Amino acid sequence: MKAGFLQKIRIFAQSIYATLKITIMVMYQQATHTYDRKYGDGMLDWWARKLLKAVGLSWEIHDPYKTKIEPGKRYIIMSNHCSHYDIPLIFMALPGSIRMLTKKELFKVPLWGRGLKDGEFIAIDRHNIDQAKKDLEEARKKMEDGVVLWIAPEGTRSPTGKIREFKKGGFILAIQTGALIIPVGISGSQKILPPKTWDFNLKQHVKIEIGKPIDASRYTLEEKDYLLKEVKLAISELVSN
Repeated sequence: MKAGFLQKIRIFAQSIYATLKITIMVMYQQATHTYDRKYGDGMLDWWARKLLKAVGLSWEIHDPYKTKIEPGKRYIIMSNHCSHYDIPLIFMALPGSIRMLTKKELFKVPLWGRGLKDGEFIAIDRHNIDQAKKDLEEARKKMEDGVVLWIAPEGTRSPTGKIREFKKGGFILAIQTGALIIPVGISGSQKILPPKTWDFNLKQHVKIEIGKPIDASRYTLEEKDYLLKEVKLAISELVSN
């Protein structure tokens, strides 16, 4: 069902309210030195539910391997990426203190960019190799401190739902940290809000398939292309299920 003008206004209003609230709360906690990651996790869960409820989205999660996040281990979630709504869906689908590794341009948005940083999201500079290396090092430190990193290896949303080529940075990080990669396939999210439009489709249903973790420590940096192919195949199979 396509959203009408007033419905779009309602979606925008609810989404902006939720995003502004979580941004201000996290910034306040950082400013007063009271930030607590578990509280941040709870706020992200609240934010995700608000955004998904605003478009009437329903979803089902298939997790045959009963994914658990064990203390002391490093994890990277990798999924296909078709929609802005993949972000709240990932927070709903998996356990742990999940934070995104995302493009630095988002961190330049007034207020929201500061909120992302204070909420432990990590920027990556896609246009400066030296800076990107520093960004990946920051990501490694967050992982060692218990953050579960989410990376969309396509780097941007697919306009058709078809999986695009994968970037290599996340696989280098996974090998360097000996991380377990959790492959995730999201099917149907591109229908909610097609890229480069404001044409919301309400009451859509999305399927999220969580695959068997892939141990990146089995690979060397010279073998990163083989790891990339294994993960891409896993995600492709999950999406087609």
